[in-house]
Amino acid sequence: MNPADLGLPVDVPSTALFTDHYELTMLQAALANGTADRRSVFEVFTRRLPEGRRYGVVAGTGRVLDAVENFRFDGAVLEFLRERAVVDMRTLDWLSSYRFSGDIWGYPEGEVYFPGSPIMRVEGSFAECVLLETVILSILNHDSAIAAAASRMASAAGGRPLIEMGARRTHELAAVAASRAAYVGGFTSTSDLAAGFRYGIPTVGTSAHAFTLLHDTERDAFTAQVASLGSGTTLLVDTYDVAEAVRTAVEIAGTGLGAVRIDSGDLLLVAHRVRQQLDELGAEQTRIVVTSDLDEYAIASLAAAPVDAYGVGTQLVTGSGHPTCSMVYKLVARAESADPKAPLVPVAKKSASGKTSIGGRKWAARRLDADGVAEAEVVGTGAVPAGLAGQQLLVPLVKGGEVVAREPLDAVRERHVRARGGLPLSATQLSRGEAVIPTEYV
Repeated sequence: MNPADLGLPVDVPSTALFTDHYELTMLQAALANGTADRRSVFEVFTRRLPEGRRYGVVAGTGRVLDAVENFRFDGAVLEFLRERAVVDMRTLDWLSSYRFSGDIWGYPEGEVYFPGSPIMRVEGSFAECVLLETVILSILNHDSAIAAAASRMASAAGGRPLIEMGARRTHELAAVAASRAAYVGGFTSTSDLAAGFRYGIPTVGTSAHAFTLLHDTERDAFTAQVASLGSGTTLLVDTYDVAEAVRTAVEIAGTGLGAVRIDSGDLLLVAHRVRQQLDELGAEQTRIVVTSDLDEYAIASLAAAPVDAYGVGTQLVTGSGHPTCSMVYKLVARAESADPKAPLVPVAKKSASGKTSIGGRKWAARRLDADGVAEAEVVGTGAVPAGLAGQQLLVPLVKGGEVVAREPLDAVRERHVRARGGLPLSATQLSRGEAVIPTEYV
């Protein structure tokens, strides 16, 4: 299937320099001493959830697959590395033909995760796997943080639509990734046209305060907008006096006015007043959209307000206080030699600082209670217990260097809804607490 058919980018340049310098110096040393070809297993996991969070959301997997496919050292990249003397000529020659040929397993995108969950497992030679560390972590840490914030906001919204509108609050490329992650987490649309173009996310938008201020009167601005966009448009009513603006909006657009947007003030109080005024004017079907520095707590506080949709910017694209998930990429097993038949040996960092890791190639399963609700994340390195065989979480993403898990973004969104719905009800609480289910090692 053509990636473009799935709303995926088809013109991504080389991602080979989305890495850290020391990945290449490790490669050079490993090539020199003969350990580069040792079969290795790396795993992505986090030791803890961000403070107060009950679950994490896997997001960015599709972008990781794009990045792995485009991890190529072309002429310009190789020349850069040569000029800077980053690595020697032998290593440059090896890099010139680099293609990841190993396997990647992972939690399917949209799934939830917990401390210790082996979210992604990368298998191949040490040389080809170690180079992918930075780009994989960069994508997963960012996108999963945004998706987790989006998921909390979607829970707080209680089914009301959420509009992602944070492009002006972050880096222009991060904004596109944030829109995608927000869509995974439950947002319904974005204001960012680049995200709509690249990923097929629905885009929305009408006007800002500048459009009203451009005109001699608010009436002139509303008249121009309705004439151009139709009565189903959304009119921004808090540039001057809200009550007067609502009255003018209905006079111009009629009772079929699509929506009004409120971007300031006491949103709870103003929304009630605007709803009452709209109903009295006969515009019972006109929706109310609220914006203005919302986060999941502000959204939850508006649960009883007559609000029809929320627009969220800054708090979303910054992970609502947690812009990263602190995921790490660790070597957990490696072969005793470069012989393809050499057995794997579990390895792990030992530290007194709390950064310990558990060695061995892992599987993961989610144990359910009698009602089908998750009760534990079970992680192991040996045989999978018979009772958990049907609950395993890792799926193949790349086999022999070929991507095998492309899927539409809407399928990812639906998976997240199911995954979140399978957690204990307390997962949706916004009060601070520990992970909603424990992680058990067997």
